[in-house]
Amino acid sequence: MSLEDSIEYFARLTPEKAAVITAGGTLSYAALWERIREKADALKLREGEPYAFPTTQDADFIVTYCAVHLCGGVAVPKSPRQQTPRPPLGGGTGETQAKKDLPLKGAGGSLVGGAILFTTGTTGTSKGVMVSGEAWTANAENLIDRLGFTSDLLFIICGPLNHLGCLSKVYPTLMCGATLYILESLKNLPAFFSVFSLPFLKFATFLVPSSIRMLLQVASKELAAVSRKIDFIETGAAAISQHDMERLCRLLPHSRLFNTYASTETGIICSYEYSRYGCEPGLLGKPMKHSSVRIGEGGRVICSGRTIMSGYAGSPEATAQVLRHGEVFTSDTGFIDDEGMLHLQGRLDDVINVGGYKVNPSEVEDAVAGFEPIADCICIPAPHILLGTVPKLLYVPRPGREAKPRDIADYLKGRIESYKIPLLYEAVEAIRRTYNGKPDRKAYT
Repeated sequence: MSLEDSIEYFARLTPEKAAVITAGGTLSYAALWERIREKADALKLREGEPYAFPTTQDADFIVTYCAVHLCGGVAVPKSPRQQTPRPPLGGGTGETQAKKDLPLKGAGGSLVGGAILFTTGTTGTSKGVMVSGEAWTANAENLIDRLGFTSDLLFIICGPLNHLGCLSKVYPTLMCGATLYILESLKNLPAFFSVFSLPFLKFATFLVPSSIRMLLQVASKELAAVSRKIDFIETGAAAISQHDMERLCRLLPHSRLFNTYASTETGIICSYEYSRYGCEPGLLGKPMKHSSVRIGEGGRVICSGRTIMSGYAGSPEATAQVLRHGEVFTSDTGFIDDEGMLHLQGRLDDVINVGGYKVNPSEVEDAVAGFEPIADCICIPAPHILLGTVPKLLYVPRPGREAKPRDIADYLKGRIESYKIPLLYEAVEAIRRTYNGKPDRKAYT
């Protein structure tokens, strides 16, 4: 069933059960379905018509998103900063645009009942990724199968709903008849932890690695206090360090902890339960039931299956560079081990060439993560007067702690190869990151 079919089903089966909870109140499945139908009647969209609307962290977003699909339209969630649809949709203004601006079917299936999500543009121009209704259903089934969503779960959304990381969790939660709790963000930690006082048997959430690190640094006691209530935590969108994985495992010994490989273009591909099988940076497990992965030339990760995008809206040239014969050619590099599990090694455009040696900056950052005086860091290429390009480490010292460059370099000796140890260091107040917690390397170039 589709997301909307599932909501209608549970509106009949468990009409009074909470479907969506926010700070403003609770919507039962019956009330949610009624509001979706009322909104769909008011929209009166044509089949395949894109409908752009603001992303709000509340039940209204879920209502509008599903109502667009109920009309046979294409949902286009806008970021709070984005006032009109971006040029890839055809350059029009207002809330709707003619369906002729978009193909109704692509590699990922029919776009009717699907969505267009915009990438951050941190590695280039922002693009509108077309995700079909079939791809959304396949993503949900991947997550239900691998992570184990059940009807007695309360899933906490604490990130932007106009991006794959959180929007993809709406589907398995409501398709299982479980309950969503939508937070504005994770900045209000008391609000986050207050959710665990609600009368539910199991809680789960999706957190980017930077959010996990923040919780470990400032709220470890609070996290440990609710450890028995947390069924699972999924992370993704960026690399999580081995140090943070191991510490989270110690704090949450009763929880299942997953590291997932996904992108807007590929959908949800792999996930690895590191709390059960061991903490290893870059290890992302086997492909899920509707997905496949292989390694191409130069270690490039290539994904296929029912979850992949239909293409970039209004940009056949950009689509052809990435989507070929039903496969998405990512910018990630890695390998598949003898057990069929994917290991990520970095991104093609992030590699630093140091005198002919290739340095993966995320490997350096992962090693530094274990150095207690440092709260956060990013490794970037920098010019050297004698050696050309060398790794440079920008780092944020922990409050009240001193982190000298010599001490950092000494700590890294024996942990990574000598040519990977940064030669330049600079203490900064904060590391620039994208919405999903990735180090914003583009901001430093």
